[in-house]
Amino acid sequence: MRCDGDGVIRAPVTGDGDSSSAAAAAIIVVVVAVPRSFVAGGTLLYPSIILLINRRHLVAIDDLFLFFLLLLFHSPTSPRRSPWRRLQIPLHLLPSPPPSPPILPPPPPPASTTMVRLPYVTALTTLFSYGLLFAFGQLRDFFRRILDAGKSSNLKGYAPICLGLEDFYTRRLYLRIQDCFGRPIASAPDAWFDVVERYSNDSNKTLHRTTKTSKCLNLGSYNYLGFAAADEYCTPRVIESLKKYSASTCSVRVDGGNTKLHVELEELVARFVGKPAAILFGMGYVTNSAIIPALVGKGGLIISDSLNHNSIVNGARGSGATVRVFQHNNPAHLEEVLREQIAGGQPRTHRPWKKIIVIVEGIYSMEGELCKLPEVIAVCKKYKAYTYLDEAHSIGAVGKTGRGVCELLGVDPADVDIMMGTFTKSFGSCGGYIAASKEIIDHLKHICPAHIYATSMSPPAVQQVISAIKVILGEDGSNRGAKKLAQIRENSNFFRSELQKMGFEVLGDNDSPVMPIMLYNPAKIPAFSRECLRQHVAVVTVAFPATPLLLARARICISASHSREDLIKGLEVISKVGDLVGIKYFPVEHEKTASVEKLKKLQ
Repeated sequence: MRCDGDGVIRAPVTGDGDSSSAAAAAIIVVVVAVPRSFVAGGTLLYPSIILLINRRHLVAIDDLFLFFLLLLFHSPTSPRRSPWRRLQIPLHLLPSPPPSPPILPPPPPPASTTMVRLPYVTALTTLFSYGLLFAFGQLRDFFRRILDAGKSSNLKGYAPICLGLEDFYTRRLYLRIQDCFGRPIASAPDAWFDVVERYSNDSNKTLHRTTKTSKCLNLGSYNYLGFAAADEYCTPRVIESLKKYSASTCSVRVDGGNTKLHVELEELVARFVGKPAAILFGMGYVTNSAIIPALVGKGGLIISDSLNHNSIVNGARGSGATVRVFQHNNPAHLEEVLREQIAGGQPRTHRPWKKIIVIVEGIYSMEGELCKLPEVIAVCKKYKAYTYLDEAHSIGAVGKTGRGVCELLGVDPADVDIMMGTFTKSFGSCGGYIAASKEIIDHLKHICPAHIYATSMSPPAVQQVISAIKVILGEDGSNRGAKKLAQIRENSNFFRSELQKMGFEVLGDNDSPVMPIMLYNPAKIPAFSRECLRQHVAVVTVAFPATPLLLARARICISASHSREDLIKGLEVISKVGDLVGIKYFPVEHEKTASVEKLKKLQ
């Protein structure tokens, strides 16, 4: 860490309950009585009070308390007015060692935000909010055990299945805001889709669907190239394959589930990513969790980025290999870990490792950052380690011709030993793939349980991917693929730059269609999500345990199917809600009030 002259500490990124209207009135009176000067940066309370009164979910004392925290700890909206200094922390919340000398000349820095600039007061109030929520939850559990003594929902003599911190977190924190997650939709996940309205009569314990839908701007789906909706080239061919092959092969690949579509897609994927061979799997998550144990086992070493996806984490744990973690996107620390592990050898015996695999992602799904792939490959070559690249969010979405981070960063695919990707994002289908040398693919076909025992991909899903790749490559006889790739780059960079101008804390790199907006405080998670939905913009909010405790965020995903008018509509709503909730942590003073007007002029 270092302290610059501006006094900023910098570090690398790495209810339930009964309804009570009397309680609601009491809480609102207390909030109104708070002096205006108490609110950080002079932010007015009245918009938030209106939000508090209008929210239907505030029917329990603990929910009122949650939004009282939102009002009480309204974050500063102008750094010039606030005396509080900012704390910039690593995403994985681990202390960083002093940086080592770079192993390669550093590339030109991307025009992006790669630091989490968390104000001290925001960090403290976020921790305080979680502390109070946990304290009130424990207090309610204590009285519940007293009042319900002799009653038990568990079978007599059986240990409770739901027990521990996870159960407590689900009951006392997650359930109160579960309407912000898993919202059912009633149409294809295109640029606009229909969101089914829901209600609850038991303080969010149970959500009931209605027959009403709300048409919303879709800023949450991974529909990067717009293939999730009906397509003039893909859809007729998918329907034809459904009639010819049915919806399922009802068999595994090694028995009767291997159609010519599966063989064609494997050949097409290998050609598309620039590898000799490829193998298909029916689920993207399983592609990582099942392949990693098939590649390395006891006596092997896996070195994983600290922010790798859960599928990689579970695959590494299930492999039996020794697992070590390096700081997020830090090739210098990767080299330190490699050097230390090679020198020490295997635990207890100190024998040389049988094999070493370094696992990274092309675009990190919760950060929107590009992997420093050239530097990682240089380190792996130096220490004779294999490189495993997860391109779930980058294949088809970045690069001039959609071939992922290798194309974008100028890396030869031959330098990446194992390339993984999914068909659920850019291609509008399901499943995943591994592309590597023919020897590795043949090995996986013989020993990987996910290939031997799992039902093969649905033929219509396979045909969807084949058609989408042909559109991207221009083999459909049009230039629509090139237009989609240009549109996703333009949309992503435009949306990111405008969010930053408005004062939001936005993570990620340019060209990445994933852009997290930092929320931090737990009370701002439901407030931001519900208010955006009320104004017909659907966003995805993410919090602990999917992210570190302090770093709750809204994850925006941009699509090539978004028009400029769609993006401007989304920016207008997000800007209004950002002012209402108080998440414009670092606004540029002269652009704070002019951003939306500028967008209207652009329109």
